[in-house]
Amino acid sequence: MYGDIEVMRAHVGRLREQAGDLRAAADRLGARADGVRWPGRAAEALRSRIRDRAAALRGSAERQDQAADVLERHLLEVERRKDAIAAAQRRADALAADGALPDMVLPAPGHKGWLEVSL
Repeated sequence: MYGDIEVMRAHVGRLREQAGDLRAAADRLGARADGVRWPGRAAEALRSRIRDRAAALRGSAERQDQAADVLERHLLEVERRKDAIAAAQRRADALAADGALPDMVLPAPGHKGWLEVSL
């Protein structure tokens, strides 16, 4: 059997949740940097470094979202192919019930070979 759609959906959800967590952490970090009120080069260096870290967290969040998008597209394609396999198997079953199934070797149930069967 091929990928479990619900497991993949759960992974997509976790990736999106992690992206949100990273963005929230970046926002909190940025707010703390803005809260540094002492003057001087050391304070500015600290704020700059924290802003860089927050930007890196936002970049990580964006990559998490991209990974979720890719996985979601993949799971939709898996789902589409699983549906096509099931439809081909139903057609073969209907033809067999009518005695009209051509004499041919059919793939095992659920096998991707059903995508190439012409009935």
